[in-house]
Amino acid sequence: MRRVLAARALSLAFTLIAASAAIFILVDVAPGDPAAFMMGLNADPQSVAALRAELGLDQPALQRYFSWIIGVAHGDFGLSYTYRVPVGELIWERAQVSFPLTLIALGLSTAFATTAALFAVHQRGRWPEQFIMGGAQLGLAIPNFWLAIVLALIFSAGLGWFSAGGFPGWDAGFFTALNALVLPAIALALPQAAIMTRVLRTAMLEAMGEDFVRTARAKGASRWRALTRHVLPNALIPSLTILGLQFSFLLAGAVIVENVFYLPGLGRLILQAVNQRDLIVVRGVVLVLVAISVLVAFAVDFLHALADPRLRRAAQPA
Repeated sequence: MRRVLAARALSLAFTLIAASAAIFILVDVAPGDPAAFMMGLNADPQSVAALRAELGLDQPALQRYFSWIIGVAHGDFGLSYTYRVPVGELIWERAQVSFPLTLIALGLSTAFATTAALFAVHQRGRWPEQFIMGGAQLGLAIPNFWLAIVLALIFSAGLGWFSAGGFPGWDAGFFTALNALVLPAIALALPQAAIMTRVLRTAMLEAMGEDFVRTARAKGASRWRALTRHVLPNALIPSLTILGLQFSFLLAGAVIVENVFYLPGLGRLILQAVNQRDLIVVRGVVLVLVAISVLVAFAVDFLHALADPRLRRAAQPA
C-alpha cells in the first residue's frame, strides 16, 4: 500500500506542476491586456504602461510564472486586478457556494442512479427496465442548462417552492441557503445520474453471473437480497472512477447553471474574471479546480487499492 501511495503522490506532484505551467501559458497568451481594459479605451499609453508596471505585467513571462507559483506554494494566489483583494479570499468566498452545490448534486446523482440501476436489474427483461433505461437515455440527451431553465420556470416561477435565483448566504440559515441550491443541484445531478445508471447497471449485470451470487441464491437468498447485499457492493468498486470523474465535472462544469440561477460560485467568478480580463483570478481558480480534480483522482485510486487487493499485489515487486 505504501508503494501505491508513493507512486500516486509522485504522479500527483508532477501533474500539478505541469498543470500550473499549462494554465499560466494558456492564460498569458489569451488576447486582451488587463491594464488597457482597466484604464479604458481613451487612456494614454503612459498611464497604461504605469499600471502594467504596478501589476507586474511588464516583467518577463518566466519571472511572472515563478513569482506566481512560489506565492501559490505559500498560499498567496496574488491580488485581483479588478477587485484589489487577495485572490485566495475570492476563491474561498465563492467555494462556499460551489462545494456544497457539488456535494449535493453528487449525492443526488448517486442516490438516483443506485436506485434506478437496482430496479432495472431486478426487473430485467420487463417493462420497468425498459422505462428506466429509456429515461436514462433521455437524461444523456438533455443539457443541464436547459433542464435548469425548465426547473426554474416550473418550481420557482410557477409553483414558488424554491428560490428562483441568488444565494442568501449560510448566515441566513441552513435551510434558507439549502433552498437556493436544490434546483441547481437537481439540474446538475440528473444528467450525471443517467450516466451512472447505465454504468452501474452494466457492472451489476456482470456481477450477477459470479459464483458468489449463485452461492447466495442457492442458500435461499431472494433476488432482491442478493442484489443489495452481494451484487451492489461489488458493482460499486468499478463505479468509483465514474464517481470521481463526476465530482470533478460537477465542480468545474457548473458555470452555466450557476449563471442561470445567479449563484456567486466559482463558475460565475471565472466568467466574470474572463470578461474583466482579471487573468490572475482566472489562473488561481483554474489551478484550484485542477488540484481538486487531481486529488479526487488520487483518492479514487486509493479507495480502489483498499477495495481490491489485486491492485496492491500488482504494485509489489516480483
